[in-house]
Amino acid sequence: MDIEQLIFLGLVFAVVTASTAAAGWLIERRRTRQRLDRLAGDTLAPRDDAAMPGWLRTLLRWIEPAGRLSTPEEGFEASALKRRFVQAGLRDASAPRTFFAIKTVLTLGLPLLMLLARHLSGGAGRQDGSLQLLVPLLLAATGYYAPNLLLARRIQQRQRELFEAFPDALDLMTVCVEAGLGIEAAMLRVADDIAIKSPVLAEEMRLLNLELRAGMDRPRALRNLAFRTGVDEIDGFATMMIQAERFGTSIAASLRIQSDLLRTRRRQRAEEAAAKIGLKLLFPLMFCIFPALLVVLVGPAGLQLVRALRSMG
Repeated sequence: MDIEQLIFLGLVFAVVTASTAAAGWLIERRRTRQRLDRLAGDTLAPRDDAAMPGWLRTLLRWIEPAGRLSTPEEGFEASALKRRFVQAGLRDASAPRTFFAIKTVLTLGLPLLMLLARHLSGGAGRQDGSLQLLVPLLLAATGYYAPNLLLARRIQQRQRELFEAFPDALDLMTVCVEAGLGIEAAMLRVADDIAIKSPVLAEEMRLLNLELRAGMDRPRALRNLAFRTGVDEIDGFATMMIQAERFGTSIAASLRIQSDLLRTRRRQRAEEAAAKIGLKLLFPLMFCIFPALLVVLVGPAGLQLVRALRSMG
């Protein structure tokens, strides 16, 4: 192995490690307590930037200008893409620019690394022209769409956690309201109790409570909660609370009905997923398990039949 190959391997390792570290920091779960303390004005709380390694902060600062090549400048705050960042829990101002910077670096970097590897290995002339054009295009498409898939995966996991934990939170809120607590105090108490099971839901409820304490009217704060989560059940809860406050109905009774409805819907989703297991197991059984069983069961008899035919011949 000559010195050029060693340099190339080192360059590939550095680029892959840096890209993985930056993407991991972008999609990692924010520390709930630190962010809420900072929003509440606690200056003694450590910031997320301070918890991030210095070399990673420097790397993100270097690749952030690359995000200007693909970041939409006008109308981004009101776009559907901005809503996806909010639903994924990425509320930092630098998250969109870093996201698009990673997309740009991967889209341009993966084909360049492939061409560099082909040049250093001396295999540029051993492939046909169509393959030489197809492979860089596939790598560029992979680098461009892979961050979108990771973002969609993060949104899906976050919404699933919210959906699974929200009926239990409504039960706790119902008990607190029936015990005489106000709706804001009940939300804060439920956020403290549900934090062990679902930190994401606890974070959203604390943010809702902070908005109410800051003077925002309750309908707007509830709509913001539905906007941040993107879960239909939470949207229905916000609509129910707004209507209960507008028409003067009992909040405790409304919460109890809503929690029963959500528990029923959660059970139905579990039954639906269980009913799909048979269909999902059909193809693995046909292509993986049944051929192996066929070989194990019929194989010895087939070998004996072949030996018997050879002896007769």
